[in-house]
Amino acid sequence: MQSHETFPSTDIPHAPSQRPGRNEAEAALVEHYPRLVRLAHLILPPALGRHRRVLAAHALVQKSLSSAAPSRLADAADGPTVPAQRGEPGPVHAWLRQHVVSAALRAAGRPRWSLGRTPFPTVLGLRLFPGAGGDDELVLESTLATVTPEVRAAFALRVLEGLTAQSSALLLAAAGVSAPEEVLRVAERIRSTVGRDAESLLHGAEFDPCTVQARPTDLLRRRHRTRLTALAAAVLLAASTTAVLALRPEPSERPAPSSPATALAAASARAADPGLLLRTPADRWSDTARVDLTQWPARGAGTGDTALLTRALTAWTQVTGDRSGDRTGVRLTVTPDTPASPPAAPARLLFAGPVDGSAVVLLHDGERIIRYAEPLSGRGEATVGEPAVELARADDADVTTGAAVALSRTPRGVRFLLAPWIDESAVRDLRRPDVPAQRLAVSEFGVTDPVPQAPNDCGRVPAMQVRSSTRIVEDHSFLLADLGELSPTHLTWTPAPGTGAPARQPREATSAAGLAAWARSACALQELRGTGVRAVNRWEFAQQSLPERAGRATWTCTRAESWDGRGRVAVAWEGPDARSRPVTVPGPAPEDTAACSRFGQHLLAGTYWTAPSGARYYLAAGSRAVTAITARGPVSATGRGPVLAVRANTTGSVRLTGTVPGSGELRGWGEGETDPAGS
Repeated sequence: MQSHETFPSTDIPHAPSQRPGRNEAEAALVEHYPRLVRLAHLILPPALGRHRRVLAAHALVQKSLSSAAPSRLADAADGPTVPAQRGEPGPVHAWLRQHVVSAALRAAGRPRWSLGRTPFPTVLGLRLFPGAGGDDELVLESTLATVTPEVRAAFALRVLEGLTAQSSALLLAAAGVSAPEEVLRVAERIRSTVGRDAESLLHGAEFDPCTVQARPTDLLRRRHRTRLTALAAAVLLAASTTAVLALRPEPSERPAPSSPATALAAASARAADPGLLLRTPADRWSDTARVDLTQWPARGAGTGDTALLTRALTAWTQVTGDRSGDRTGVRLTVTPDTPASPPAAPARLLFAGPVDGSAVVLLHDGERIIRYAEPLSGRGEATVGEPAVELARADDADVTTGAAVALSRTPRGVRFLLAPWIDESAVRDLRRPDVPAQRLAVSEFGVTDPVPQAPNDCGRVPAMQVRSSTRIVEDHSFLLADLGELSPTHLTWTPAPGTGAPARQPREATSAAGLAAWARSACALQELRGTGVRAVNRWEFAQQSLPERAGRATWTCTRAESWDGRGRVAVAWEGPDARSRPVTVPGPAPEDTAACSRFGQHLLAGTYWTAPSGARYYLAAGSRAVTAITARGPVSATGRGPVLAVRANTTGSVRLTGTVPGSGELRGWGEGETDPAGS
């Protein structure tokens, strides 16, 4: 069972002074049942064990109904009432919530006595536990395990229930907390540490006792018990045995390892178990504040193929753990700056099934995408003739950078698995911005038809233009370019000054102006293939009228952001002819620079230019904040404003400085000689 109930972040009325009737209480309990069980589960101590904690949370909520007044007495006392709108919390729900908080705090204070008097729902032969969350959920769970139940209750009321501090303090006081203000202060410290993701984390699988996984208990021990029970043939003895088992402390599900090697072996065993793979519910993405790869459901015809999933996990474990050479028979490909380590915990299954003659499994471990492929018959279209594992970074992927993942590469093109929030997809040629995008067909599993790859001569540069769903309130289109990696690169642009665009505001490049801009820079994308690029932004930092009325030039800075946050920059000069290619301005090529980012908003560059008349000039331009430019060396000149053009009869490296009010002098980027007119 899974709840799709939304939890509003508004305050809720106080509980009524009189007990509600049982009919009314039952209706409110059924409507808000997942919400109340999640609240009780969060307050109960993790030391109970995951199985007993889940059952105890359900038991406490169900038992709260017994405290309601008989319906006839309640109806006679209260008279007719107007029921609250469905989904909106009312006074009956507030009464139930207060009762659940009080009962959970009492049970947490004296777990053996209190829980022993609260009969659990009967579950024989199975152990139940919530699904494992990501790294952030596990960190929050560990943090909450170190504080008192009162602090956990305060944290839940403020974050999960959305109550104000005053309402939370009143409820805690009514529940018997002696110093509610103090526990609220501790809860607020935890909330500030977690940040804005606190609410979305509490709505994750780690804290959901209504969406659980089931595993058998010790089958051999259970078989012996069955034999003894049959021989005794005593129903009373069987019932007593069940009660004793319910009260007995649960054995630890994660025994402390005797050594680091044992712990590593245990973690590897869990990570290689296909039964422990995480699977996100199909519609989770449409009702979450965390729209990324963790919200992808498991898709494909092979998601139930245990043998295929086992081979994929085994290959990943072996090929990354084998440091002595290619003895595993599995080919390993690692994107730059991606950790090539074995799995440390169960990964999330994104896809499994046949694609272009190969069986493909796609996994996500929170930081990386793992693609496993094996040939189905040895005669498939896929280029792999042996099992292959490919690793690529995907940490902090979002709506755009987590919108697609490459499944296969063949001579016909690349098939992508699209995110569930992508409603429309098309293919366009970046070199021809006036040609409309062609619709891209997508299968029932979210797999696209082949997207053509760019030829070496840059005659065309295909890119996907996709649109996200209105169900995530992110209804916008954006461009994705394939650079030979698992995740396509997100393309954006920043218009030139004077076009009405605010300063330093990259935007999607799907407008007519954005497409025309990328038509000039598209060929430069091929230089970034296989370098671990996450996003590329083209910034038109200046426009300049050329001498002799030769037209208008554009100065650009293209910044390629890697997954680890580093950025590489290329500065270029573009002439008035839209068919001519940009000319790169010589300058430094560091692996990491803040230039052309929000932390490097000022730029100055220069180059030589030959006019159609044959006269030579030295041109320089700065970003919008530059108020004056000075050139020294073979060219000596000073000009006001962000651009400079001066006649030059010599060649050589020119030293540029620009004036930026409040920031001092700005050094020039380009100091080499080039002749853009001749290119």
